[in-house]
Amino acid sequence: MVTTRYFAEQVLRKRPYLTILSVAIIANPLRQDDQQTGRIRYWGRVTLPNEDEPRILRVVTLEDGATIHNAFLDRNFRPEKP
Repeated sequence: MVTTRYFAEQVLRKRPYLTILSVAIIANPLRQDDQQTGRIRYWGRVTLPNEDEPRILRVVTLEDGATIHNAFLDRNFRPEKP
């Protein structure tokens, strides 16, 4: 797994469990969308540690589709594109 410096130093510092979850989302996303900047957004359903209900995680990669730049829970996810 390849990550940006931002992901490694800022995101994982606060939420280290996102590493494994992010890779799983990229491999099997519910939805994928290309941004105008070239980055790629992936959404997937995950169950966080110590939680029973699944939630939606958004993972943002660089243009190559493999380098993880950011990951966070997306409360505003809609299954269909607007």
